Amino acid sequence: MTAQKSLALTFDNSKTLLAAYMPVFERGGIFVPTRERFELGQRVNLRLRLPGEQEYISAVGEVAWVSPAGASGQRAPGIGVHFDAGEQALRTRIENHLAGMLGGDHASYTL
Repeated sequence: MTAQKSLALTFDNSKTLLAAYMPVFERGGIFVPTRERFELGQRVNLRLRLPGEQEYISAVGEVAWVSPAGASGQRAPGIGVHFDAGEQALRTRIENHLAGMLGGDHASYTL
């Protein structure tokens, strides 16, 4: 198994957060643009800074989506990290940032 990696991501605005958020995952998740190679199931430590916040939030999850460089549809390379069960507070916090924006047709890094 590949070693656990750490990634940091700052969201400057809600539009970017909306494009990266992955509500299709049971516990929620986030798309992290990267050209670094990851494997499905690989454990990842995240440090996320949400729009308008000064401090980073630490979270843990596993790679559940891989979009390699050169993927069809000119998608950004990166990974989708499915949050661990203990990250419900983070999911709620993200969805509060995105209140009224979820469920509509919007740009996404993944679909």
